[in-house]
Amino acid sequence: MPVTTLRDRAEEHLRALVGRPDATLREDQWSAIAALVEDKRRALVVQKTGWGKSAVYFVATLLLRELGSGPTVIVSPLLALMRNQIAAAERAGIRAATINSTNIEDWSRIEETIHSGEVDVLLVSPERLNNPGFRDAVLPRLAAECGLLVVDEAHCISDWGHDFRPDYRRIRTLLDDLPAGIPVLATTATANARVTADVAEQLGGDTVPDEPTDEASRGVLVLRGSLDRETLRLGVVRLKTAEQRLAWLADHLAEQPGSGIVYCLTVAATQEVADFLRSRGLDVAAYSGRTDTAERQALEDDLANGRVKALVATSALGMGFDAPLGFVVNLGAPSSPVSYYQQIGRAGRGITGPASVVLLPGIEDRDIWAYFASLAFPREELVRRTLETLQEAGRPVSTQALETYVELNRTRLETMLKVLDVDGAVRRVSGGWEATGQEWVYDTERYARVAEARQREQKAMLDYLDSSECRMRYLREQLDDPEAADCGRCDNCGGLSLGTSVSEESLATAGERLARPGVIIEPKKMWPTGLDRLGIALKGKIAGGPEEGRAIARLTDLGHGQALRNLFRAETPDGPVPVPLVKALIEVLGEWRPGVDAIVHVESFRRPTLVADLAAGLSRYLHVPVAGTYAIVDPSVEPEQGAVNSAQRVAAVGRRFSLSVELPPHARVLLVDDLVGTGWTLTLAAKALRDAGAGSVLPLALAVSG
Repeated sequence: MPVTTLRDRAEEHLRALVGRPDATLREDQWSAIAALVEDKRRALVVQKTGWGKSAVYFVATLLLRELGSGPTVIVSPLLALMRNQIAAAERAGIRAATINSTNIEDWSRIEETIHSGEVDVLLVSPERLNNPGFRDAVLPRLAAECGLLVVDEAHCISDWGHDFRPDYRRIRTLLDDLPAGIPVLATTATANARVTADVAEQLGGDTVPDEPTDEASRGVLVLRGSLDRETLRLGVVRLKTAEQRLAWLADHLAEQPGSGIVYCLTVAATQEVADFLRSRGLDVAAYSGRTDTAERQALEDDLANGRVKALVATSALGMGFDAPLGFVVNLGAPSSPVSYYQQIGRAGRGITGPASVVLLPGIEDRDIWAYFASLAFPREELVRRTLETLQEAGRPVSTQALETYVELNRTRLETMLKVLDVDGAVRRVSGGWEATGQEWVYDTERYARVAEARQREQKAMLDYLDSSECRMRYLREQLDDPEAADCGRCDNCGGLSLGTSVSEESLATAGERLARPGVIIEPKKMWPTGLDRLGIALKGKIAGGPEEGRAIARLTDLGHGQALRNLFRAETPDGPVPVPLVKALIEVLGEWRPGVDAIVHVESFRRPTLVADLAAGLSRYLHVPVAGTYAIVDPSVEPEQGAVNSAQRVAAVGRRFSLSVELPPHARVLLVDDLVGTGWTLTLAAKALRDAGAGSVLPLALAVSG
């Protein structure tokens, strides 16, 4: 087929896809399509959100199918992205299907339709690639039959990327299994030069220099365009307190064009902020990774159709959400300019007017960054312990069972195992994981370089806040956009004016809301599995545990969280409870009104004065005696030992503490601690108190860590 005829046909498909009779392909779109369809090449497209990356692979799919090629396989990270892409595909007459965790019952039927040629596009979540049944039974046949492989949000492949996902590394294996001549397309909107080079290397299998270059990787066509977002007007509003930032939202959110997103750094903040804004008459809802799947889809539909002013969301509402949004507000700064660029890319798509992008940084942001940074790849000794456990077992071991041997929580353990799987040291099989016996090297240097890169990104984000240069130019330069130039639209360019004033009423209401102390300490309901393997005879439902308890706040909360974070910093000297927190605790007690007969406190090695003062003050205020302590008897067990793994934590607490107490029969005990982390210390202390004759145990703490 001549090139001109092929391009004409491609543009016919484009018009059907977008529903516009005048639509034409961009030159880079055509270059990518021609490389895939004519030359059967591998291509990496790095273009801004809204540029039309999905049009490239859908048009290429239609052309390849007309030429007799097999179906396109798209690896896509989010269900929201899959829903949007299937809807777009169907508009152009593309028969699309998806295999993901929500439609397991349909897998067999979908596989049959794929092999019979009834499906043009199959969307697969990256997690499916390493599901044993899918990997061993479905993937080889798909690799042999597919006509085009698409890797969407390809920056997830690279551990230099802002959203690295180990499941994506399995794509490298899929690439190696593809027959010769099968084209591959990778797309992303958020990749700097280093990430681009890394992804291109993995696509092409050729060596790319360690330092970023402007040259395309050998064998891979790299198409990188301008990352300017012409509809966005960027600005920063610097306010000193959390009360002022909440009040600014209450006063100015309604002024923002259309509907949009208010991004928060933590799940707790989404609930807190959404509740406050609703109390001020704004139609908003909270959204996070913990939101039920069906509810998430309903909320996305409400936002896309303008039925709510905003979703107050974590970054879970990110890649793949495609709707005409008029604004994005960040309450708290993301930890890197690349992450920030990805989030603000939700705004300004499919609208004619300008979109507002406002950043309200907080002094607590760096504490939250530090917490997430602590979840990096585990220390070498933990990795070695995992490999040794699998080798000694000589059979598949489930993640749940491995938890009892390795001091990692399930999420971090699963992530580590996926990395080891990609590296060939372990293999996911039916029933869990098994060691392969292949030698594995802990790449200390690479992990250190990634950690250093994250530190540089955080510094760059802080510099963005204080920068007097064009904000869009700054972000584009962080993404190594060679065409970066002043936008003329941001607050520093004079194109956007953002007031910092807030009304006295909103400020007072926000202050009252944030000053209101009290969060519930939920009791544990079940003992962790596998305790018998640690010599502990506890299992099943917890009997004799604590009742529902109270704390002043979470460490991540906007209100009292800052004072509590300052109190529990490692450099803060031990001492009595600060007066403002004493007042907050009294307010909690006044609302809670626990009827108790005695007080028992959990002994602290690091803050003995703080906890003793807390117990003594409560004794005076409630007029009940301090009856004893849950005392440290083995100081060799570190205070947070096992804190990331429930079974390990139960074992550590059991060794570290012992109850020393004299109680009247059936006493109602107030169990006092300074900071609640996993909750297992309170659970075991309550069990010991119940065994000692207590009728009920009510926990009270200054703070909850999560």
